[in-house]
Amino acid sequence: MNQTIVENWNNIVKPEDDVYHLGDVMLGNNDENISYVKQLKGNIHIIRGNHDTDSRIAFYKKCWNIVEITEGQFFKYNSYHFYLSHYPCIVDNYDSNKPLKTKMISLCGHRHTQNPFEDFNKGLIYHVEMDAHGCYPISIDEIIQDIKEVYI
Repeated sequence: MNQTIVENWNNIVKPEDDVYHLGDVMLGNNDENISYVKQLKGNIHIIRGNHDTDSRIAFYKKCWNIVEITEGQFFKYNSYHFYLSHYPCIVDNYDSNKPLKTKMISLCGHRHTQNPFEDFNKGLIYHVEMDAHGCYPISIDEIIQDIKEVYI
């Protein structure tokens, strides 16, 4: 499984790409699993998850491809506004009469759901975990397109 995820990731991500990983980077044996993290292409920004313990953070800091580790982050792309967090967060009041570009969209990765819209009825919450995307990372452009198709 781990090697398949590495291959899927590296088939999509280019070495110069910035990738935001929304937590729980690895589970299980740190010494064994960090070798998979070191194989990943891109400049990886980690939004800390509940399984990203202090000891795992110490391992991440030794990886050539990890450029940032944070608890949560605001992100703007092509006039769209996002809040990146491991956990689903209600960051918008979901007033449907306003354009999508004026709203804050929560991107999260905690639930391991296969449905990226699992919490969409609670607010503008979109799941980016690999479980929801066939064990592949998803681009911000794909996220925006998915949301635009259901946002009314």
